[in-house]
Formats: sequence, C-alpha cells, structure tokens
Amino acid sequence: MRRVFRYIIAVLTLTAVIIISATVFYGTKTVHDLLGENKKLKEALTSLTHEDQIGYCKVLNQEQRDGRLFTTLKFVETARDDKLRTVLEKEYEIEGDVIHFDALIVTFSNEAVMDGRERSLYLWRRVYGEYMRPSEGLPIETPGTHPERYSDLLRRLSLSQQQMFWEAVWELANDPDALKDHNIRAIYGNVVYKKLRPGLIYVFKISATGQLYPESVPDM
Repeated sequence: MRRVFRYIIAVLTLTAVIIISATVFYGTKTVHDLLGENKKLKEALTSLTHEDQIGYCKVLNQEQRDGRLFTTLKFVETARDDKLRTVLEKEYEIEGDVIHFDALIVTFSNEAVMDGRERSLYLWRRVYGEYMRPSEGLPIETPGTHPERYSDLLRRLSLSQQQMFWEAVWELANDPDALKDHNIRAIYGNVVYKKLRPGLIYVFKISATGQLYPESVPDM
C-alpha cells in the first residue's frame, strides 16, 4: 500500500509540474507573439504620433504647519488628440515645494511597427517631494493597467490581449534583458523636479528625443 501511495503522489506531483511548466511556457510565448508578431498590435503602434504635451499641474494651496511647508497640487493628464481634454486628474499633498514627477518611457523598435519607424509610449508613474524616497512616491498611473491616455490605442485587440500588453509593458520595465526579445528598444524612467509656486501652471512636454521637461505659464 505504501508503494502504491508513493507512486500516486509521484504521478500527481509530476503532473502538476508539467501543467505549471506548460502554463509558463505558453504564457511567455503568447506575450512574445503579441509583442513581436501580432499584426493588429503593429498597426496600433504605427498609429502613435509624436506627443509634445502629456499633462500639467498647478498649486492649489501652500501652507506652513509647525514650521513645515506643505504643497497641495492638482495633477492633470491630457488626451493624446486634445490637449484641453482631461483623461486623469488627481490631487496630492506633499511636504515641501520641490516636487518630482516620474514618467516611464517605452520605445518600440522598428520591427514592432508597420512602417519601420520608431514609436514611443509615455506612462506617468509617481510624484514625490524632496523629503521622500522615490519608493515612497504617490502613484499616478496604476502599474499593470491600461492608462486612459491610450484607451483607444488597442481597440482592435481582444480584452485579454489588451490586458496582456499592458501587464507585459509594466513588467518589462523591471526586466531589461527581455526587452530585445519583445521588440522593445528601451524602457526607462525620466524624472524632472520643479519648485512649485501658486499662480503658475506647469505644462509637461516630451521632446523629440524622449526627454521630459516642464514649461511654466501664468494661471489664467
């Protein structure tokens, strides 16, 4: 009986290992196929154009508390096709007046698009003050989810493929060695900081080379 029992346990264990291994293999293969060979995705990425403005922020309030300065700010992300249309809006209270804004830039290789021209995505990650560690930053976009700014980008893909794409993009940000295998040229962070003052609007723009920078304009 003991031999039979051990045999059954061994068979069940082996079966579980095979199932798990197959799931991992085909899951990885599916992600690779989606990012490297899916025609609909290539067409979607080809539709991306250069973006110069990706959001703005303004100070709602600055006040001293027990000798410490706190800044309340509103952060707005705008639509790709309409700089006046808001797709995301959040408020943050942060100690100090020097605020850091962190964006994730994803650059796709020539092979990933239909016309052979490089394309990029810009995803906001977090905001934090000079008295905070970056790891303590307050989230802007939620990792693993699709940003509203690109809600129309993958409309020709199934919901499961869309979810897989965004999960892969966020995960690959922490796995540079896998980028080449998925036709992604680079994923890197770009952080800018600014001393914020009431009465100004700080417009965030992206240069043709992928550099993030703020422009200050009067708040009308």
